[in-house]
Amino acid sequence: MAHPKANINIKNRKASFEYELIERLVAGMQLTGTEIKSIRNGKVSMNDAYCQFFGGELFAKNIHISEYELGNINNHPAKRDRKLLLTKRELEKMERKLKESGFTIIPTRMFINDRGLAKLEIALARGKKIYDKRETLKQKDSKREIDRMMKH
Repeated sequence: MAHPKANINIKNRKASFEYELIERLVAGMQLTGTEIKSIRNGKVSMNDAYCQFFGGELFAKNIHISEYELGNINNHPAKRDRKLLLTKRELEKMERKLKESGFTIIPTRMFINDRGLAKLEIALARGKKIYDKRETLKQKDSKREIDRMMKH
């Protein structure tokens, strides 16, 4: 049974501007009941979010999932670390690549799949230099200008 608000698609807009995204992967998350309800209501912010390994497991840090309005004393803390659910092979591959210099893992998108489960798309990324960011802005501006010309 699909949830009526299953079209949740929350993006980390800063990710593609701040980082060069190299490889993407979709992971499940270990969530509490009030967290999934807040996600279904779209109450998520992923600005400044990142992923980090602890004891061979990957955790998403700094993802702000607002407390559930109808929650009680069992409500979740908004910025707790959330364990990501990946296969052992995927984890080992990511950890190996993370050890290469300049790489980090960042959440790029959170969505609810067709089975009603919250998923987090993560990306192996490398930080962009200032001139790369300027280049990204120039490309966006020129694309916008071309689109404007096509409409007239």
